[in-house]
Amino acid sequence: MTVDGVIEHLGLGAFQYRLLVICGLTFAADAMAVLVMGFALSGVRESFGLEAGTLPVTLLTLATFAGMFVGAPFWGRAADRFGRRPVFLTTVTLGVLFGLLSALAPSVWVLIAARVLTGFAIGGTMPVDYAMMAEFMPAALRGRFLVLVEGFWAIGTLGMAALASVLLAGGTLELPGDGWRWLVALTALPGIAGLFVRLGVPDSPRWLVAHGRMDDALSALRQVARRNRRELPDRPLAPPLPLLRQKSRFAVLFGPDLRDRTFLLAAAWFGMSLGYYGIFSWLPTYLRANGFELTDTYLTTLLLAFAQVPGYLLASLLVEWVGRRATLVGFMLVSALGAYLFLLVDSAVGVLLASALLSFSLLGTWGALYAYTPELFPTLLRASGMGVASAFARLGSLISPFAGALLLGGNLAQSLTVFAALFVLSAACIWTVGIETRGRPLRDRETA
Repeated sequence: MTVDGVIEHLGLGAFQYRLLVICGLTFAADAMAVLVMGFALSGVRESFGLEAGTLPVTLLTLATFAGMFVGAPFWGRAADRFGRRPVFLTTVTLGVLFGLLSALAPSVWVLIAARVLTGFAIGGTMPVDYAMMAEFMPAALRGRFLVLVEGFWAIGTLGMAALASVLLAGGTLELPGDGWRWLVALTALPGIAGLFVRLGVPDSPRWLVAHGRMDDALSALRQVARRNRRELPDRPLAPPLPLLRQKSRFAVLFGPDLRDRTFLLAAAWFGMSLGYYGIFSWLPTYLRANGFELTDTYLTTLLLAFAQVPGYLLASLLVEWVGRRATLVGFMLVSALGAYLFLLVDSAVGVLLASALLSFSLLGTWGALYAYTPELFPTLLRASGMGVASAFARLGSLISPFAGALLLGGNLAQSLTVFAALFVLSAACIWTVGIETRGRPLRDRETA
């Protein structure tokens, strides 16, 4: 039997639910690591005597994304070459170490370097965790579970806002030293528990078979069978298929068989990221400058995080009911229309409601995008493909401050049109991919 056949036979059970929680909580921790500087920045400026708008402050806001930009393709390629499990464990370990180094940084330049290294580490968890999750799931529910992993981002956002409200200025808990250091340290510590839990997860049997490690693959499948309380089929595993002919995995990703798919997905990830961060990073500043006094930052973050939850849940259903492409295109077009809601509001409450509706549609998009992308690449390129797509998303987030400057200095309708156009172009890219993966087995060859 093929690995697909065995996974389908073993079905959905305790193993997959446990893996969902493991990958999901890591994703929540990644969300906290990405968001923490936004909450800690005022305390960092006070500690190191930094003025707003100076080079160190700007670099701090971009440092984590810069690290992720490099880390995502690096770790994705490593996972395809050396296995999912080694990277599955290494990235979490390094994320904890560099996160704690950030909390202990004696100068702003050490802090910037530590945040780049933190981003480098957590940039690898996203492509690798999704490859791992996809390869253990039965086809009928794979998309739903992949969306739900991304849904843990909302949990991380809520946790970040709650921690910040307790630890930073005016919070209910007073600890010795700078509050921002405690905040950064506490966002790193969950990775320690995550590491110990991950030790019990075997490597992907699909990856193991692709490398001819049949005994190891059978051992991994036995672990799935044991946790799901099912018996393995009394048939041998099918031998591996010939896969990569070139030495470089990136050469295959950008070769004739996969080139169009890789570029279209990269463009979609880039456009969604640039539009998402362009709106949510700079629109609040624009609105305050034009007389809209928003509520407390923590409360705003909590509201937007709660709005994400139904977006994720709806996407997790639609990817299996109507398919990946239709779900993605629908959410992207709704996001494009949602950007214009800000032209209609005339109060702070209206701004928050428009932001919540846009957060709902954008995070539904991200959930479906994270589910669709790993399904489009063959086994020995799956993490590399996710890494490249994720890197283009980080490139969009790095450029977003400059795109946001257009919003601050220009006409609101024109600026929102730019961001809406990015969402529409992303939808066009997804539709042009032309492949629907709902209910289909994961591919093992480079060609379609």
